[in-house]
Amino acid sequence: MSEKQNIEYKQSWNDEYLKWVCGFANAQGGKLFIGIDDKGDILGVSDYKKLMEDVPNKIVSHLGLVVDVNLHEKDGKYYIEVDVPQSIAPISYKGAFHYRSGSTKQELKGIALQNWLLKKTGKHWENLPVLGSSTDDIDLMALKKFVADAVKRDRIPVEAMDYTALDLLDSLNLTSEGHLTNAALLLFGKR
Repeated sequence: MSEKQNIEYKQSWNDEYLKWVCGFANAQGGKLFIGIDDKGDILGVSDYKKLMEDVPNKIVSHLGLVVDVNLHEKDGKYYIEVDVPQSIAPISYKGAFHYRSGSTKQELKGIALQNWLLKKTGKHWENLPVLGSSTDDIDLMALKKFVADAVKRDRIPVEAMDYTALDLLDSLNLTSEGHLTNAALLLFGKR
């Protein structure tokens, strides 16, 4: 069997492979086999007893993950299976976030990291607060026109015409943590 999205083969253990474990946890989970080459041929590992103790301990101490580590034997050769579950929380190794994509491990950086962290934490860009923003950043004429049109179409109550700009934005869920959201500024921000 060849390597794929959720399977990685390594001939022997190296602590650098904690990055692969991190990548599996941040993606859909997967299995790392130690003692098998890239073609899927079993080579075996001689220090399997030590690895059976060291590998799970290193994974817990460096990544905070508890994984299943299983010993297998075929034709007198021992190999180890590290079964990594998908994590609901973002996992980093030495401050870097790794992700399994196809049969490769990638380090997430820049906008890819931002988007992945937002997705992983269940947040969306449009709902994030814009620090330092206020109703001074809002085009009040555009907001009033929106309210008038929405009242005319019975989308919001007529009382909304009397709301302050901040109360109106708050009732539309366009504020967060005392600040306007990205969506508020996108919809009603001054140009």
